[in-house]
This record gives sequence, C-alpha cells and structure tokens, in this order.
Amino acid sequence: MISLGASKDPTGKLSPEPWLTDITTTSVMDALCAGGADVRFVGGCVRDAIIKRPVSDIDIGTPEPPEQVTDRLKAADIKVIPTGIEHGTITAVSHGKAFEITTLRCDLETDGRRAVIAYTDDWIVDSSRRDFTFNALSANCDGDVFDYHDGLADLAHGRVRFVGRADDRVEEDYLRILRFFRFFAHYGRHPYNSAAFNACRKHAAHLSRISAERVSHEILKTLIASDPTDTFTMMRDAHVLEHVLPEATAFGTLRAASWLAARGIVIDGLKPDPIRRLGAVIAPDSDISSIAKKLKLSNRERKRLVAMTALAPALSTLSDTQTTHKLIHEFGNEAVADAGILAWAARLAEHGRLNPDETAARRAQLETSSAWTPPTFPIGGDDARALGIAPGPDIGIALRSVEDWWSDGDFQADREGCLGYLCDVVNKKPGEQQ
Repeated sequence: MISLGASKDPTGKLSPEPWLTDITTTSVMDALCAGGADVRFVGGCVRDAIIKRPVSDIDIGTPEPPEQVTDRLKAADIKVIPTGIEHGTITAVSHGKAFEITTLRCDLETDGRRAVIAYTDDWIVDSSRRDFTFNALSANCDGDVFDYHDGLADLAHGRVRFVGRADDRVEEDYLRILRFFRFFAHYGRHPYNSAAFNACRKHAAHLSRISAERVSHEILKTLIASDPTDTFTMMRDAHVLEHVLPEATAFGTLRAASWLAARGIVIDGLKPDPIRRLGAVIAPDSDISSIAKKLKLSNRERKRLVAMTALAPALSTLSDTQTTHKLIHEFGNEAVADAGILAWAARLAEHGRLNPDETAARRAQLETSSAWTPPTFPIGGDDARALGIAPGPDIGIALRSVEDWWSDGDFQADREGCLGYLCDVVNKKPGEQQ
C-alpha cells in the first residue's frame, strides 16, 4: 500500500516549532525515547505544522506496547490516564498539557465501525491503516518528516486522498465518509479526488450505522471551515446529506453567513461559529428541535439554535434601535446577534447585493446587538408588596406591566419612574387600561 516512489527515509523537515521544544513536549518524548524506541509525532500536528497552521493537539506514536509506555512515563513522574488502552492508546499529562500516545497498530478485522487490531513495530504498516495521505505523516523529535504515501504533495496541492484504495478505507470505517468532506472543507481544493468522492457516494447509506455524536462532531467541524458551502454541495451530490442532515438545503444563506462572519463583518465575538452556520444552512421551515435532538446537541446549543432560527424572520425587516433593545432584553445579546446574521445572510442570498443604506443599517443593528447591555429592571417584588399587593400571581402581573412600560420607553425610566408607574398600576380601577 506504499505509494510508488515514496521513500522510507525522511523526506521533509519541520521548521522550528514552539511546541516541539516546549518542556511539556520534550519531557514526554524524553521519557518515551528512553529505551531507544523510534517515537514520532503523528497526524494533525505534523500536517498543520507543515502548512503553518496552529497546532493544538499533539499525538504521538510508538512501537512499544501500552504497558511499557506506561512504565516509562511513570518512571519520569508523568501522569498517565488509560483513555483507550484497549486500542493501545493512553494519555500522558505533562505540566498540565495532555498528549495522546498510541502504540503502532495494524487492522486484523473491520466492520465499518470498529476494528480488531494487533500491535506492530512497523511504521509503514501503521501508516497504511490511516485515512488520508496527509494524516499518515509522522515526524521525529528532530523534525524529520516521514511520508510513505505522498502526503506532502497532496497537502501542498489541496488533494484529500485516501491512503491506498478508497473503497477499502471507507469500508473499514464509514465515519471516514464525513471525514473526507470535513478535511476537504479545511484543506482541499477543486477538483476533488474522484476515487474518494465515488467511494463516499457508494457507501453513503451506511452512515446510518454511525452514532449521532460522531456524525454531529464531523458536521460541526465541517461548518467551522472558512466557507463550507462548496463542501456541503458535494455532500448533497454524494447523497450524504440525505442520510445525516436532509434539512440542509439553504446553501445560499450558508455562503452569505460564512462571508459575513469571516470577511464582511469585523466585530468582536462574531467569528465563524458552527451552531450559527448550522442555523444558516437548515431550511427555514425545518423542525429545529428535532434536528437538535437528532444531532445530540447540548441543551445550550439546542436553545441557541432554536432561538436564532425563531427570531431571524422578525429581523428580516430592519428594526429601529429601540426595538433591537427590546429584543435583546427579551432574548439576549447572543440570540439577537445570531438572528441578525442569519437574517442578513438570507437577504444577501435572495438579492445578491444590498443597497448601501441597508448594509449600514444591518451593521449598526449587529453592533448594537453585540455591544448593548440591557439595564437591570430597577424594582422587584418587595416594592410591589410595600404598595399592598398580596403575595402571589398579582405581583408578577403588576411587575410585568411595569416592565413592559419600561421596555416601551427604551429602558430610560429610573427606579423612581418605575415605582411611580407601579403605583398607577396598583391604583387603577378594575378593567381600566394603562
């Protein structure tokens, strides 16, 4: 499965990277290399270091079995957590930073979800079980890069290509279908690799066997790309979306929302966001709660998605500052900002370009929704009771009446003004309207 012409020797070199020489990293690597094993960094940290992207997670591969790895780390007073020891993976914690360490493996059996593995000391065999060529890269402590599947060339040219035969890699783990599109969104360039695309299309129906949590993880990771719209179009054409998110049809709104958050708007806190983009790509008439449940979103994510999609239609028509303040007071800054972007994106998707006045007004509305802090309602239950309102629902009714008046006045009334209006509420005659 080694690519023709690929060298077994180092074929590249990492430029000096802070994470390579940081004491958190060197302490782990020194412990693992104590017995002379060929220990290397693997996967994403190598890939991203090569193309000068930030490196966060650092994964390490070693030919030594987990028990020996554990002993070496403990001998160096490094904390060990057996996070996936049944698959040869443990986590080392050095100076508060976690490193995932996995023993080199080969697959004995696969069923599209799980694999029966055996340990190996052969880096080429281990690299051949990985998904994409640029994820099969490895590098030693000196920064020497090993590339057995032409991953460096693929990375340079934006080719997302499976290691070996695409059909085989997908049949080993059907989650790789979604991973193909996720990595294309972040690293790929057109034209896409036809063998990879065709394998994903051929096996798309098997995505029903993948857990909702894993599906959701990949979709949200895809949505955080600079502009995931072309990738979602590919997923539709490969019949992938119909098995995981058939409601994702608003590609024009997604493209506009991606442009707004990435380049069109420069406002703190409004960077690309996967939940907001999920709200953008979902068709407006969709059952949002059902989608959130299907994707196993957290309660906070579900509430946020429901709020933004419910509020967006109300913001399709521009509101004045006072109305924006009222919406923020009722729904919160985040919901109004999210909905403002969705409404703006939908307008762009429909009309292509907006006149300068509307553009300026929508920007101002968004700035308000991000920066304006609603004041605290200056009166409460004690004030109502002091005026003789009996404890119970009447207090809530009276305070809501005052709060509505306060809100209608753009929150300008102070405590004295609100108390005065509360007195009017208390003293009004039965059936009299304020």
